[in-house]
Amino acid sequence: MKTHVLDELLVLEAESIHIMREVAAEMQRPCLLFSGGKDSIVMLNLARKAFAPARIPFPVMHVDTGLNFPEILAYRDRWVEQLGLQLVVASVQDAIDRGLVREEPNGSRNRIQTQVLLEAAEANKFDALLGGGRRDEEKARAKERVFSFRDEFGQWDPKNQRPEIWNLYNGRVFPGESIRVFPLSNWTELDIWTYIHTQDIEIPALYLAVEREVVERDGMLYEVNEFIPLLNGEVPQRRVVRYRTVGDANLTAAVESDADTVERIVAEIAAVRITERGATRGDDKVSEAAMEDRKKEGYF
Repeated sequence: MKTHVLDELLVLEAESIHIMREVAAEMQRPCLLFSGGKDSIVMLNLARKAFAPARIPFPVMHVDTGLNFPEILAYRDRWVEQLGLQLVVASVQDAIDRGLVREEPNGSRNRIQTQVLLEAAEANKFDALLGGGRRDEEKARAKERVFSFRDEFGQWDPKNQRPEIWNLYNGRVFPGESIRVFPLSNWTELDIWTYIHTQDIEIPALYLAVEREVVERDGMLYEVNEFIPLLNGEVPQRRVVRYRTVGDANLTAAVESDADTVERIVAEIAAVRITERGATRGDDKVSEAAMEDRKKEGYF
C-alpha cells in the first residue's frame, strides 16, 4: 500500500474519531446506527478506537426492515455480543403490524422505515444519531453537513443548516430537535475498502465474489432467494457476483465480479466510475430525487 494512501487514511480516521468524541462530549443521548453494512462496520471500528480502552459509550440501533440478508443480521449480532453493546432494534414489520406505517406496493420499505426510525429515536430520547453516510454516494448526501440539524419533526431542510468552519461543530438543540452526524462525510467507497483492508476488519461474505444463482431484471442481477423468487418465464443463471452494498434483500442487486478478497475489491473499486447505490439499489431508481425526498421526511 502506497505511503500517501495510508497517510490520507490516517487523516480521515483522525477526523472521524474527533467527530465522534465531539458528539459524546456535546450531546446528551447519542446513538450509532449499525446495519452490518461496510460503512457502519467502519463506523463501529472507529468508535472502538475513539473510546478505547473503555467501551463505546452509547447504544447502537438497527432499523430492521424485515427484509435483511440473514448473513447481515448474524454479523450484526456477533459484533454486538463481542463488544457488549446495547442494541436497539426498530422493527418495520412490527410497525406495519401495529398500523404505524403501511407497506408500499413496490415492495420497498425504505420510505416507510423513516417513521420507524423517528419513533425509535423519540422513544429512546436520542438527540444525536451517528450514521455512515458519505458525500460521494449520492447527490442528496453531498449536501449534508457533518452535523446535520433536524427539526422537532425529524425533518431535514438543506437550506437551514449550520456553518462548519475550522472543524467546529454546533450540537446545540432545543427539546425535540436533534442532530444527525456523519463522521464518514469525506470518505469515499475506495477509502472505506482500503481502510477495511489495512485494518484487517472482518466483513460479511456477501461482499466477496462467489458463484450465485441470479436472475436478471431491468439490467440488474438479483440473487434468487426467499425474497426474490423466480417469476413465471424467468430462467436463473449461475454467475460469479458479489454485493457492493447490502440493503433490503428484495431490492439490492449484485454485480459481476471476480473480487473474492478485500485486496481485489480495493483494486476493483479503484477502477469503477459509478457509485454503489447507482449500480445496485433498485429502490433508488424510483426518481432522480428519491433519496432527497426521503431525507426531507426524516430518513437518515
